[in-house]
Amino acid sequence: MGFLLPARPLERSGARCAPPELRGRFILEGAVRRPVGEGGVLTDRYSDLFRQRSFAAFLSAGALQFAAPAAVSIVLFYSVTIAYPVPLRETYGALALAFLGLSSALPTFATAFFSGAIADRSDRAQLMRAANLIGLTGVAVLVAILLFRPETRLGAPGGFYLPEWVALVYPTWAAVVVSSTLFRPAFNTAMVRIVPRGLLGRANGLVYAVAGGVTAAMVLAAGILLTVSVAALALGLPFLLYFVTQVALATVSVDLSAAPRQGPARSLVHDARAGFGYIGRHRAILELTLTGLVINFLVALATVELALYVTTWLGATQGVWYGAMVATATVGSSVGFALAGRLRFEARAGLWMLLLTTALGAVLFVLALIRDVWIALPTIFVFGIVPGMFTTIFLSTIQSTVAEEMMGRVFSADEVGSYALVPIGQWAGGSLTYAVGVQGTYLTAGGTLASFGLFTLAGFGALRRLAIRPPPTTPPEPE
Repeated sequence: MGFLLPARPLERSGARCAPPELRGRFILEGAVRRPVGEGGVLTDRYSDLFRQRSFAAFLSAGALQFAAPAAVSIVLFYSVTIAYPVPLRETYGALALAFLGLSSALPTFATAFFSGAIADRSDRAQLMRAANLIGLTGVAVLVAILLFRPETRLGAPGGFYLPEWVALVYPTWAAVVVSSTLFRPAFNTAMVRIVPRGLLGRANGLVYAVAGGVTAAMVLAAGILLTVSVAALALGLPFLLYFVTQVALATVSVDLSAAPRQGPARSLVHDARAGFGYIGRHRAILELTLTGLVINFLVALATVELALYVTTWLGATQGVWYGAMVATATVGSSVGFALAGRLRFEARAGLWMLLLTTALGAVLFVLALIRDVWIALPTIFVFGIVPGMFTTIFLSTIQSTVAEEMMGRVFSADEVGSYALVPIGQWAGGSLTYAVGVQGTYLTAGGTLASFGLFTLAGFGALRRLAIRPPPTTPPEPE
């Protein structure tokens, strides 16, 4: 997820510097517009969302596409974990999981750098269909790899080895991740064409809550299939999600073509760099991107080893328990999405972000102290709530304030910035687990993140003051 919030509203012509009297305050004035319901009465009910043309199809496409990679990942991470005998799982298995995370790093960064600029230039409906088709094809290839499953060992210095099928999984998993990296900016940018800006908080919360619910169901079902059947069959679940997404996208009838461009034509590289320039010009945005960078590094440090945490630290070796842990965390995220959609977070957006950062580290630290899977399940549920709330606040604020022709680039610049250390975190997680074990990794990640959250509360003043001030509740003219 991203952690970027803009520092002030933008005019349709693009970014402009804040006037002197607003510099350092980072307050967004007049950014949120509430919709008009029947009879001109102001309303922001969830039912109003489904009165918007194509919202149901758009919701289905986004929720299922966001859920699909998680269903793929649980199959791959569990399969790689058990590819090694028990004595080697916390050593060779941990390194193989780290390589799985690293395998998508460079392709994802390259894609993320340009994905926003592509979204700002393209028909987003066509772009989303093309991105989803990449994911659909990637899962089909993974099914074939796991069915044939070549077991030849590929050796490395020091005795470490990879089964050949694991080596084949790496680039295919990278293609699946790339498809989501292309899809997200296009989808998030298109949302402003689907619903009025005053409904964005509810719309984002609902989309990601449904995605979380579907993800929870899929990963739990995948965990069961991993226990009673073969991994290739479990991959049939995300394949179905990608397929239905393709059908849903075909039924979206709203015009999602690129917004009219202002100024002279620019190269794709120039457009992509503009998003980073936008971040650099606003202190609150820069602080928030740095916060996201640290959060994602430390969370990746621990969660890349979640399969090992479940199978070795908790002693729950059957695949259904790993699926239950991931599903429970995902349900927690859904609750977080729904809660944030109902909060009036605008006046304290930045403060909410910093408090959630501290809470995330504290819960991660507590997980390291738990040895019983039945206690770990409700704890990881709480762990999941935090990113759900964070993401909803982030998305709604970007969509409410950034000019549409610039929005995709801001999303992708944030993604590159806040995710830059994720692959390093995954590699560090494998290396740290190799050295100090699973508990040491979770204690390190959780304690460091909680401490960082407390530091940002004191040191990131611009981010702490970041807020959105809604306009007076005067009904606008009917559109």
